[in-house]
Amino acid sequence: MKKSKVEVYSLKNGKSELKLIYPELRKVVLTLRAVNHDLRKEIIRLLSIQEKMTVTQLYVKLRLEQSVASQHLAILRKSGIVVTERDGKFIYYTLNTERLDEVNKLIGDLAI
Repeated sequence: MKKSKVEVYSLKNGKSELKLIYPELRKVVLTLRAVNHDLRKEIIRLLSIQEKMTVTQLYVKLRLEQSVASQHLAILRKSGIVVTERDGKFIYYTLNTERLDEVNKLIGDLAI
């Protein structure tokens, strides 16, 4: 089996240098694309207020069809923005604050 080479990119800004590892950068790009949608931003806002919600609570609050809410939650879940927790027959969605902190840190590093 052939080992894949990990690509590392360096960005220089004055005296500081930022090393970007391609797989990590790809994850951040997917995350940013996931949050760059008005409806998903609204879902994130609601989850930041309520802490955890079911898909039913979300689609009622947002006045959406259940399938639309589920599709957007799937995108947020795939990108790591939200995580799920099962409690009996209910699945609760919560924000993954660790993932959001990672993305914020990288964006802050890039902005310097």
